[in-house]
Amino acid sequence: MKILVVQDHLRNGGTERQAVLLATAFATAGHATTLLTFRPGGALASMVPSIVARHTLQPFNTRLDWFAPGLARFASRLTPDVILCMGRMANCRAGGLQQKLPGAAVIATMRTGKKLPHLYRRSLHLARHVVANSADAAHLLANGYAVPSAKISVIHNALVFPPAHSDDPSAPAPASAESRAKPELRSETLRDSLRAAHHAAPATAVLLCVAMFRPEKNQRALIHLAARLPRDTDWQLWFAGEGETRANCAALTQQLGLTARIQYLGFQANPSPLYSAADIAVLTSQSESLPNFLIEAQAHGLPAVADDVGGVRECFLPGETGWAVPPGDTGAFLAALTPLLTNAARRASLAPAARAFARESFSPARQATAYLELFAHLCA
Repeated sequence: MKILVVQDHLRNGGTERQAVLLATAFATAGHATTLLTFRPGGALASMVPSIVARHTLQPFNTRLDWFAPGLARFASRLTPDVILCMGRMANCRAGGLQQKLPGAAVIATMRTGKKLPHLYRRSLHLARHVVANSADAAHLLANGYAVPSAKISVIHNALVFPPAHSDDPSAPAPASAESRAKPELRSETLRDSLRAAHHAAPATAVLLCVAMFRPEKNQRALIHLAARLPRDTDWQLWFAGEGETRANCAALTQQLGLTARIQYLGFQANPSPLYSAADIAVLTSQSESLPNFLIEAQAHGLPAVADDVGGVRECFLPGETGWAVPPGDTGAFLAALTPLLTNAARRASLAPAARAFARESFSPARQATAYLELFAHLCA
């Protein structure tokens, strides 16, 4: 098959990482795959392998996410069998692409908990098919946007950063014979060195949140929660990511006297070392479909506590490896978090089940196969 993956810009977001991962998997499986973006560059641009044809529409970066000059013309010349639209801006164009190329299977995707603009909603009905990345998103498509259930498929996000010692064939192999023989020793060494670099003692309980700093990610709520954690308990909260609300969050941290407890680690091209060094994943986002962060944290054995929005419950085994609490309920969040914070043995006992669940449910090979089987069905 000839596959075109469309994304507005390769910024460092979850959807963009999924676009790169899927395009790479399609090309690796032997399909002629093109990754087309509206804007050139982006934090993830260097991660696109040479087996994927890479094209951009804007001759220079106009910083306009919606501007896609010549999109239909490019797609018509390419004559793809399948067009997979990723992200809000690309999905707004899915309906128009289906009308311009009726012979192609144009697939819209639903990977957001935000309200959809008009063109996006229109595309959901004009596109040949829609892939939701969670059962919650599929429910919203059918009941909130009146998309026929027959044209909706659920394919969860693929695990972008599996542990180095994962059995998944897509995981990077350890570098040495010693590390292959004893991956747990390698992980402990990495954990200890990274924690030492951030002034966290071996017994410190490290809470981790990996997310872009945007208003809907709501890191401020985590900072306020941290202010209510017991000061006589040894804990730290690590934020990884960049974005428009980081400065505001840092100011709040200082205002609450938590600068010794909360650290801002910035953009992480590969957050796997942070997962190895942390103890608990925490998320207070107000808008999610299926957060990659929680999937990756589970794959590394971290129990999770998160606000119950979108497909959050699908990222872990509720009540076993993760806890979803009512959004904005500080008391419920602290009640779920505190037993994990104060009991290292309990955290360790949850790790095997978390790893097994995430690696089985979100295997990159499994998810790519699901897409390719769907493509073959639609083309047939």
